Amino acid sequence: MNLGIAGAGMIVKDLLSFIGEIPGISLTAVFARPGREGALQELQDQYGIAKLYTDYSAMLQDTDVDTIYVALPNHLHYAFTKEALLSGKHVICEKPFTSNLAEFLELKEIAEHRELILVEAISNQYLNNVTAVKEQLAGLGSIKMVTCNYSQYSSRYDAFKRGEILPAFNPEMSGGALMDINIYNIHLVVGFFGSPQYVEYRANMERGIDTSGMLLLDYGDFKCVCIGAKDSSAPGAVNIQGTEGYIQINGSANGCDSYDYVLNREKPVRVDHKDHPHRMYDEFLHFERFIREQDRKTAAEMLAHSERVMRVIEQAKASAGLVFGSDRG
Repeated sequence: MNLGIAGAGMIVKDLLSFIGEIPGISLTAVFARPGREGALQELQDQYGIAKLYTDYSAMLQDTDVDTIYVALPNHLHYAFTKEALLSGKHVICEKPFTSNLAEFLELKEIAEHRELILVEAISNQYLNNVTAVKEQLAGLGSIKMVTCNYSQYSSRYDAFKRGEILPAFNPEMSGGALMDINIYNIHLVVGFFGSPQYVEYRANMERGIDTSGMLLLDYGDFKCVCIGAKDSSAPGAVNIQGTEGYIQINGSANGCDSYDYVLNREKPVRVDHKDHPHRMYDEFLHFERFIREQDRKTAAEMLAHSERVMRVIEQAKASAGLVFGSDRG
């Protein structure tokens, strides 16, 4: 994989901290929008990146780049992914995939038509511990209750309260708690159990954006509540309760450092299968294999998972009256 990165923010720095440990990934180029030249130079100085671009089209024309990682603000995912696909590049797009389902379906169609790999960068779907939890769910008997809480007070919320509208709290840029933080809960639950029968989102709204909210996913035989907050904090927690026991994932849904498997009247068993301390390592290990082996079948399965998540998000937005700029066409 000869990787070109679109973006120079915090998530890119996160990626660059370990990407050199994955054989087969060559970090070829990084793009940032005009005005971000200083950030680009900083990345080049620290990580020895060969090529810097402030013209996205120029990076897409670079024949040394075969895959683009889109790591820009949420509302830009669709346009930058579309342009990359139309230029014949495989794409890894940061979560949330797009601002709405229609955008996602268009990108999916382009990728399928051009036989390109298109996947969402969502760490929890590739973690060894999450895979192990999925394999042990049957031992819990009939699932009855699932609760997920990912609440993290955002430093940008202070600015928001002062009247500054940054991307994280801007409805025109697809910000808010559902898209930025609760989406990890949704991916985790949908990855375990598939699509729910009913979706309802109750949000705390301030100036047109959800600063926190509670998402109800009704699976018929069991109920799930996903809490995501950027205006308050709480310990991260994921609990899956069944008639024969429970699983408690230690930490928030964006990572799974370990989990406790507890059968009724038995002692807890601590489980940890992770092979790298960074939560993003496993996903990029898989992405490299997808590209190298041209494993379009597995990539398509992951894209189908992302579509199920996007459909939950659409229902959640509709139930809460959330409207982003791109939703208005």
